[in-house]
Amino acid sequence: MDDGSGVGVLDKAVAITSAVAAGPLTLGELAARTQLPRPTAHRIAVALEHHGLLSRDDQGRFIMGSTPAAWAGFADHLVLASQPVVLHLRDATRESAQVYRRAGNRRMCIAAAEPEAGLRDTVPIGAMLSLQAGSAAQVLLAWLPPEARKSAIAGSAFTAADLEQVRKRGWAHSLGQREPGVASISAPVHDHQGTVIAAVSVSGPIERIEVPTEEQLAALAHAAHELGNAAGL
Repeated sequence: MDDGSGVGVLDKAVAITSAVAAGPLTLGELAARTQLPRPTAHRIAVALEHHGLLSRDDQGRFIMGSTPAAWAGFADHLVLASQPVVLHLRDATRESAQVYRRAGNRRMCIAAAEPEAGLRDTVPIGAMLSLQAGSAAQVLLAWLPPEARKSAIAGSAFTAADLEQVRKRGWAHSLGQREPGVASISAPVHDHQGTVIAAVSVSGPIERIEVPTEEQLAALAHAAHELGNAAGL
């Protein structure tokens, strides 16, 4: 923590909220990240939760609540709807699950859930990743207009032909593109006009997703459809 504003409890509340904004945290992780005593971190985090600034996921970790979006004057329905969807997708596949949306020439993780045990692919909420590698990047680029798509894939780990295949089959597959040893599958989330506004993904060790199973693909397709409906898109 820095020297602060002189209003100690406010500085601590901001430090806690900023830490959680980077991704779900247990109480112990929150105390370590903010360098606050565990009882202090717990007391303030619970108070922030009471006011909707923080919430909890199904593992009891602190995540962002809905109040900040409301204060901004609008509810980001996609973000609010994404976390329950990735939790269900994680449970259905027993793999890490994420939702990404395009942010300029990169992609942002807006929701994530990890399995409780075993090898996993951890992507913090708020992480900015490349649009030149990974199945989610393929999905977010595949439905762009042809000229924009052609420009966006320059230097990518995939080709224009790969993106055409993604469009035909309705999902993308990546083997070690973003990170060695990691595989992923992703599907598009469409708004009511058919525009792709996000990608929902399952990721994990290559040996578990090298050849996507029917169960994995069905869970992924269901999550993409569920997210579009839940977000009112």
